[in-house]
Amino acid sequence: MDLANYSLEILTFLFFVAMIAGFLDTLVGGGGLLAVPALLLSGIPPIYVLGTNKFQGSMGTGVATFLLFRKKKLNLSAIKYLMLVSFVGSVIGGVIVQFIDTKALSFAIPIVLVFISIYFIISPKPKKTSKSSASSKSFDKYAVPAVGFYDGMFGPGAGSFFVMTAVMLKKLEIIQATILAKPLNFASNIAGFIVFFSFGHIAFLIGLVMMAGQLIGAFFGTHYLLKANPLVIRFLIVIMSISMLAQYLYSLV
Repeated sequence: MDLANYSLEILTFLFFVAMIAGFLDTLVGGGGLLAVPALLLSGIPPIYVLGTNKFQGSMGTGVATFLLFRKKKLNLSAIKYLMLVSFVGSVIGGVIVQFIDTKALSFAIPIVLVFISIYFIISPKPKKTSKSSASSKSFDKYAVPAVGFYDGMFGPGAGSFFVMTAVMLKKLEIIQATILAKPLNFASNIAGFIVFFSFGHIAFLIGLVMMAGQLIGAFFGTHYLLKANPLVIRFLIVIMSISMLAQYLYSLV
């Protein structure tokens, strides 16, 4: 893929978008709702948008996961099965999307983003109920591979879906669910990256620039995890995402 036409202004724009996305994604998920429209707006072909998003997003989730392990907030032996399930689901989704026509992706990606944004707006706050081993198994067997599959195929909002399903099915507190979501999202991002890399659908220069932004954003996001107001941040993600999507759709006219 020829990247010679990508100006310093575009690369700087993508760097700052990735930094904000990494910060917000660490707190509540949904960073892809910013990164994907920004990549589309920069003129990258849709299949490269998905692959590059996996590449750069793996830095943010990877840093957050590493820091949470370092702070002893995660236990590898307790989550390695879930990470594997998320990984496998993402591989399957990533392989399937490689065979979807690029023109169809150009039409489908904005529609998916709009629906996910609307879901973020109207979805009720998950309520903590009494513990149930059956619902916990549903999270392990169905929710994790399903979200992983979605992340491999498209991706935006996957981190938030991990959080929401962990609250609703595993009955975790919101912060606990957010912590659990990081390694699961990291596993699905890495799986997606491997698939897209295998098919040669990653813009590495742009991905590396955005990874630098993700690194900074995720570092600060992890340290502010306990201070965030999820409702405000979700609202900001949706507004910024819809604004960039509108600009992208306008550029196609």
